[in-house]
Amino acid sequence: MVNKKKIRVNNGYRLWLEASKIIPGGNSILSKRPERYASKIWPTYFKKAKGCEIWDLNNKKFYDFAQMGIGVSILGYSNKELNNYIKKKIDKGISTTLNSYEEVDLAKKLLKLNPGFNGVKFARSGGEAMAVAIRLARSLKINNQYIAFSGYHGWFDWYLATNLQTKNNLNEHLIPGLDTVGVDKKLKGSIYPFSYNKTEELKKLIKKNKKIGIIVVESARYDYPEKQFVKNINKICKENNLILICDEITSGFRINGTGAYKKIGFKPDIVVYGKGLGNGFPITAIVAKKKIINKAQKSFISSSNWSERVGFCAALKTIEILEKKKIWKHLDIIGKQIREGWLKIFKKYNLKISVSNFLPLLTMKLNYGSKNNLILTYYTQEMLKKNFLVSSSIYISHTHSKKIVKRYLYESDKIFKKISILLKHKKIKKEIYTNIRTDAFKRI
Repeated sequence: MVNKKKIRVNNGYRLWLEASKIIPGGNSILSKRPERYASKIWPTYFKKAKGCEIWDLNNKKFYDFAQMGIGVSILGYSNKELNNYIKKKIDKGISTTLNSYEEVDLAKKLLKLNPGFNGVKFARSGGEAMAVAIRLARSLKINNQYIAFSGYHGWFDWYLATNLQTKNNLNEHLIPGLDTVGVDKKLKGSIYPFSYNKTEELKKLIKKNKKIGIIVVESARYDYPEKQFVKNINKICKENNLILICDEITSGFRINGTGAYKKIGFKPDIVVYGKGLGNGFPITAIVAKKKIINKAQKSFISSSNWSERVGFCAALKTIEILEKKKIWKHLDIIGKQIREGWLKIFKKYNLKISVSNFLPLLTMKLNYGSKNNLILTYYTQEMLKKNFLVSSSIYISHTHSKKIVKRYLYESDKIFKKISILLKHKKIKKEIYTNIRTDAFKRI
């Protein structure tokens, strides 16, 4: 039972209650819903943001050690160099009857960064970019358009359709029990999940269903893939003439100056970029081999806002800054600092928590079953008092400094010490004065 006496409702939660009455679910993205953190005390809305700092509607400043715009702000919020560049471009026009020449410049840049690829299509969100990639792949695989996937790849029908077979198919890839309301029932039996790093599952799927012609994987998902898994995926695709799509929406530009697939060893036919590509300005890219991209000439893929200027310009400038400052090296350094700090804390207090090894997006993996959400809620609740936004994962940005990380780890140490004591005496639930966090997808 929530300790109601201690709750101080902030302006953000009040606005959230209003929003929930007129916007289904309260907002447009699940990852920013307050019930995933500590709903009644979570700031929820922001007034301004700079670097890794955010000011809420109560003018309280927080350091973002959680999502950094759900991974889009790789350079940090309101990067001055990028913003000044974009403002100048906006003053010269965004969308006109004619095309933005920057679209061609960006396509050339991405092809230079991805040798062996021959063409690029652009979109503005990760989900639609993956939908374009699937369309292109299916246009080549006329007789075997079924898909085997591992990881999270957006909200479109082709992906959610896997739950038409059983509601459990997306449990480890997205969230448990997602409904398929509104998804075309004709897609049932055409989309199959397989676990990351478990090649045997994929082999069985392909052997059982000869209509599978497309494999979709995240280049890195919480942890780096095992070397043998990567080799097996490449071999399976080659032997069975399957199209491999590497989803780099999360991982792209975070461990090198382009796709993580290069370092990891995947040999994709299509690579999809998003998030860090525009540092918060909407832009995604689908980079494909010649045999696939040629099909785009025949398949109708078109949208007015995909041609606006800002996205292309943001991507070009973001890549320029990434390359100039080698941002991925900083992400690696800060990621190691946080990971080592976490492991030291969890070991010191004998906590059953492990840590992922994908340094630019670290995740703590709690092993307390039904108590996991209690622990995370309490951790969030107490860190808010110290002006930190936290979750079980951290997207590292260029603006996370060693100094602020040191303070973050210092405060985390004190709270996890309390957590270890509360767990021992079975009192953690009594110390929580907000709603217990949940990952469940539901209407408010």
